[in-house]
Amino acid sequence: MSKVKLNPKYRSLYGSDCRYNVITGGRNSGKSFGVTVFTLQLTYEAGHKILYTRYTMTSAEKSIIPEFLSKIELLGVEEHFEVTKKEITNKLTGSSIIFSGIQTSSGNQTANLKSISGITTWILDEAEEMTNEDEFDTIDLSVRVKGKDNRIIMIMNPTTKEHFIYGKFFEARGVEGGYNGQKEDVNYIHTTYLDNIDNIEKGSLKNILRMRDSKYEKDILKYKHVILGGWRNRAEGVIFTDWEIGDFRTDSDSVFGQDYGFSNDPSTLIEGSICKKTKRIWLREHVYKKGMTSQELEHANRRCAKDSLIVCDNADPRLWQSLRATGLNMTPTLKFPDSINKGIAIMQDYHIIIDPKSVNLIKEFNNYAWKVKAAHGGKSVPIDLWNHGIDAARYLIQYVCGRSIERGKYILS
Repeated sequence: MSKVKLNPKYRSLYGSDCRYNVITGGRNSGKSFGVTVFTLQLTYEAGHKILYTRYTMTSAEKSIIPEFLSKIELLGVEEHFEVTKKEITNKLTGSSIIFSGIQTSSGNQTANLKSISGITTWILDEAEEMTNEDEFDTIDLSVRVKGKDNRIIMIMNPTTKEHFIYGKFFEARGVEGGYNGQKEDVNYIHTTYLDNIDNIEKGSLKNILRMRDSKYEKDILKYKHVILGGWRNRAEGVIFTDWEIGDFRTDSDSVFGQDYGFSNDPSTLIEGSICKKTKRIWLREHVYKKGMTSQELEHANRRCAKDSLIVCDNADPRLWQSLRATGLNMTPTLKFPDSINKGIAIMQDYHIIIDPKSVNLIKEFNNYAWKVKAAHGGKSVPIDLWNHGIDAARYLIQYVCGRSIERGKYILS
């Protein structure tokens, strides 16, 4: 096997007995190279079955396997491996690497991955794309082979601090972003382009240095977060920027908004107080919970909203009608073509103040972002994530601020 010069920071992968390995860094930092070489060398130990995933993966044969093939050639060990469209097997030991996406076109296949027996190592590449902690835990708990070092390796470009990986592996353990070392059962590796500078193409390096020395604010932020791999307080392209955390206004009547959770989503109840004269909206979160029954929703609504109006999701008429039949003051929101964007536009016309105890709503405002416009014909489309409380707020705000109705549409009054 040919010798490969490996960044010294990645040596901790070989000597660590930690279950969790969090690999973070910016562009051109060598994360993929370090983990790919380690993974191939791990197959020389018999008894390993390595699950290599990305949250979305259309074809391992076209996306990931070529990266492994180039490293196999670099190591000079082509004759040791058998390669198929979805698996690489070390013929000397029988240990293998299985490639799979977590999210498929027909939905997520977490349960299918959980059922794969004998997994000793789970590698989650582009881990920032996995936002559901329950899905992570399901696969994590299935990695439990006796007599072998079981590992979870997460490779990611840091996103916002609201991501569960930051909360679970950094904040909860008192670890700052950019740390290299071990804490409890977690091994941390953070690299930047400075750790890989000899291998960066000259044009790319020149562009990085231009951003580093730029006076333009967006370039400065991009250098900090994209190049150096720093964790963001807010997501890039967030929809709402004119908001702050502050005490809820209690000297006026409130209107409530409610969104219903289906499958794994939470049901929410958000209180809003609106001053059209000063263009201010105060929001307060009362309910943000998964798996609520209609009876639990009724009790929560009665306790929090009492006789106040609740403008609710109309996706399931039977649900809101059954709640209204109990005596709750409820009315469905209007939905029509482009109603989401028009509701967002109304909200963006106001300064929004969020109660400090509304932790989930604050997380949503930090993360609710636009999709790339070019992919949608130039039209702005919000990403359908981090919006369960925001949708409830939008229902009540559309009702109060766009009360006049013409042809089934809210018209600003």
